Amino acid sequence: MDFQFGLVVAGLTVGFIVGLTGVGGGSLMTPILLWFGIPPTTAVGTDLLYAAFTKMGGVYVHHKKNNINWTITGWLSLGSVPAALLTLWTLNSIKTDISALNAVIKYSLGWALLLTSIAVLFKKKLMAISQKHSGDKFHSESRTQNWLTVAIGVLLGATVTLTSIGAGALGTVTLFFLYPLLATPKLVGTEIAHAVPLTLVAGLGHASMGNLDLGLLAQLLMGSLPGIFVGSMLSGKVPDLLLRNAIAGMLFFVGYKLVFMA
Repeated sequence: MDFQFGLVVAGLTVGFIVGLTGVGGGSLMTPILLWFGIPPTTAVGTDLLYAAFTKMGGVYVHHKKNNINWTITGWLSLGSVPAALLTLWTLNSIKTDISALNAVIKYSLGWALLLTSIAVLFKKKLMAISQKHSGDKFHSESRTQNWLTVAIGVLLGATVTLTSIGAGALGTVTLFFLYPLLATPKLVGTEIAHAVPLTLVAGLGHASMGNLDLGLLAQLLMGSLPGIFVGSMLSGKVPDLLLRNAIAGMLFFVGYKLVFMA
């Protein structure tokens, strides 16, 4: 792909927002790539590797701060990585016209954005409900917790592989329900750690199917890496509620457009 300064700015903007709010990059980047006219299959494949490389830096920082529960990460990956591989195999096996596949991905992307917008908007209320029921039976039985964590991993693996969305906002919110007594930084760090192998496997799978633009990936990373650094430095200094409401509104609008107006 030819160099486009707008793509570098898009990477910078998304990286900054992710560093500032913790909202997943895929839910923001993929719609932006569609707006630039990138085909849905290429947008998803490129965005997955973009997320993997970007979040590797986040894993390093969170690990240094002891914010990652590697046991939970392992149980999530036990469900998500096989689900990602199965989804990739299914996509590769379906003998269909590329335009039909793009249509399926756009529709799935729209629903993922709608769910993500709700998760972002009502995150604090969902956390409160989770903590209220923190003494429920399934919270105190580790075996049940483990299998539910694997089940969440399966859902995330399929959703992320198909749309590149879900590893951040949806993953963190669902973990709040299973592990309400775990500190928020640890939940965020754990989900970032889980997102790296999932997006890497899914991204490499899409690349093997030809759904990757290396020039596009390079331009996005050129902007996102400094953007994440600056956003992380300013995290907590900008009203979180205002930003989250604005982001949730934007995601809902784009998701509604893809599902009902595409």
